[in-house]
Amino acid sequence: MEYCGNVLVVDQDDATRAAAAHIAARLSCEVTFVDNGDAALDVLGADRPLLAIVAVELSGTTSGFEVLRELHERFGDDVPVILVSGKRTGTLDRVAGLMLGADDYLVKPLETGELLARARRSLRRSGAGGAIANGSEKKRPVDDAHLSPREYEILALLAQGRSQREIASTLVISPKTVATHIQHLLGKLGAHSRAQAVALAFQLGLVDPDVRAHGLVEALAAE
Repeated sequence: MEYCGNVLVVDQDDATRAAAAHIAARLSCEVTFVDNGDAALDVLGADRPLLAIVAVELSGTTSGFEVLRELHERFGDDVPVILVSGKRTGTLDRVAGLMLGADDYLVKPLETGELLARARRSLRRSGAGGAIANGSEKKRPVDDAHLSPREYEILALLAQGRSQREIASTLVISPKTVATHIQHLLGKLGAHSRAQAVALAFQLGLVDPDVRAHGLVEALAAE
């Protein structure tokens, strides 16, 4: 299994660290944990991280936004940075984070499956997807379906048992738009139902095994 790079995690939250450790293992990457922004700047050095997961609220004098800026100044804007927050969770907060250059902005508590899906999407967008192609992330049939980033997001949320309305609220889009995306991804996957699509999501590793039953039950109930 080839080494693909390093995932930098700047957060003292145990749940975030556990989720990040899970996705790093799935991607065959190493992971570096630091508790605050000051420590993050100290460990950066000259090694470009494959991906950074950074809490907006950090102890010390350096905020998550400053860590984001420093990462891009040192290594370029193509370093994917996912901001996470349990307090600044409003739409304006997320928009501000994205405008500052974050590749994504997630609200705590994090779902491991969603974080994995977002990390994969960010790596594809940064052009680093090839770095994990020779590791544990073997190409699966669903990869050939050419799902859009939004369709990957919705597939991951369906697999977590989210309803159409809950997905719309999470992604800040209308339920009608969610329904349209679901129809498109079903067609691309060759799936005849949401339950079939969710089963494929499990094959992709978008959700942990302990939430499979819940996701399938919710998907079947929505048919």
